[in-house]
Amino acid sequence: MKKLSHRARGATAALAVACGTLFLGACDVQNQLLQPQQPGVISPSAVTTATAADALYAGALGQWNKVMNGSPTNSGSNQEALWNWEALFTDEIRSVDTFSQRNDDDQRNLATNDVVLTALYNAAQQARGRARDAINALATYDPSATGKQHVGEMYLMMGYIEMEMSEAFCNGIPFGETVNGVPQYTQPLMDADGFKLASARMDTALTYLTASDPGTLNIKYAALVTKARAQVDLGDFAGAAATVASVPTNFQYNFTYSQTTFDNEWWVEGPSVKRYSAGDSVDVAGQIFNAIPFAELNDPRVSITDTHQKAEDNHSDFVQVNNWGRDDPTPPLTGIDAQLIVAESKLQTGDIAGMMGILNALRTSPQVIGVFKIPAMAPLPMPPDKTTATNVFFREKALWQFERGYRMDDLRRLVRQYGRTQDQVFPSGGFTRNGTPSGQFGTEVAFPVPDYEMTNPNFHGCIDNNA
Repeated sequence: MKKLSHRARGATAALAVACGTLFLGACDVQNQLLQPQQPGVISPSAVTTATAADALYAGALGQWNKVMNGSPTNSGSNQEALWNWEALFTDEIRSVDTFSQRNDDDQRNLATNDVVLTALYNAAQQARGRARDAINALATYDPSATGKQHVGEMYLMMGYIEMEMSEAFCNGIPFGETVNGVPQYTQPLMDADGFKLASARMDTALTYLTASDPGTLNIKYAALVTKARAQVDLGDFAGAAATVASVPTNFQYNFTYSQTTFDNEWWVEGPSVKRYSAGDSVDVAGQIFNAIPFAELNDPRVSITDTHQKAEDNHSDFVQVNNWGRDDPTPPLTGIDAQLIVAESKLQTGDIAGMMGILNALRTSPQVIGVFKIPAMAPLPMPPDKTTATNVFFREKALWQFERGYRMDDLRRLVRQYGRTQDQVFPSGGFTRNGTPSGQFGTEVAFPVPDYEMTNPNFHGCIDNNA
């Protein structure tokens, strides 16, 4: 106690005066001041009211946002989340940074002890736990209609994270939980089982989302789109289309940002610090095979500015993405995504005309994603065959869902469900690091589960690294 600050000593004096004047003999100054002070931690004993349960719910929602596109380690901005790491792994974004971890991710050459990957993996697993804590508290202390709605949203959160992790990581993710402070270690799951788990979470969520008010309907639509995404991952295209049949095209479930909480990470890594540049199909090392040239397309769904400036590495040209400002909302789930699920179900049955009808209906009407406005575009011509139609579909999908956590899963599905090889799908060819040609792109198609998971005695590394 010799290192108490002046403020702490002043507080001691004030409390002593109060005790001596008002409650002589009824106040133990030393014991009160030496109680553990954890202003950032809510202990289980403190969550015994509906208000406290609601605080856990709000905190969990914030963590979900940060895990996907914020700063998941609570260390401030300039720290990747899962969407950002996925974008680097694919053709959406190129690293123009000196940090080896970002370049390794961009090159598809990640190690199991990668510190950034480990941090975002841990944050995602911990966010699942926060959702579970909120569910337990809400179920106990808030039986109101609002409490039921919040429970449904927490199941949405858990299932969405489990789905997103299964879309990005190798086969072999353990989805354990902590009960009363004791870790409940589970067996690693194949990604397909992770999708089944996510789908089951949505079924549970929907049992709580039966009201017809706008707020509940918005969460219900989010659960339906999430369930349909898991169904697509499992190859149930017709079932997925049926799941989202009631979702309106203008529906949006947004992640929100503010300068008093945390920034939109796309703005941080892009315009703010210039570590991310728009993906392209050519670099100083030559052609990048399979990559969509987002930087050069001049497509209104990906707003680009060639800044004619050097990026953070002081060598690469910085091509800025303008879709998201510092505090702009960004939706993980929209009615546009639901329409794309229906379109893919038609592609699967060979109904190319039906697929193109949906794609062109989206194109020929103005759309809004978050607050990013997309003007009407000209319709696309009819593809001559299913292979061409598949190429058109996934290109359109990539543009509608740019930087929203879909692209990596789609590239894996092109391998797993459409029979293509990784070198026909993922960026391939010469790789550029710090503005200089540096080897070739790697061959990984999924993130490895990091070594940190080895604390689980059931986990011994990825079951496999297949798509």
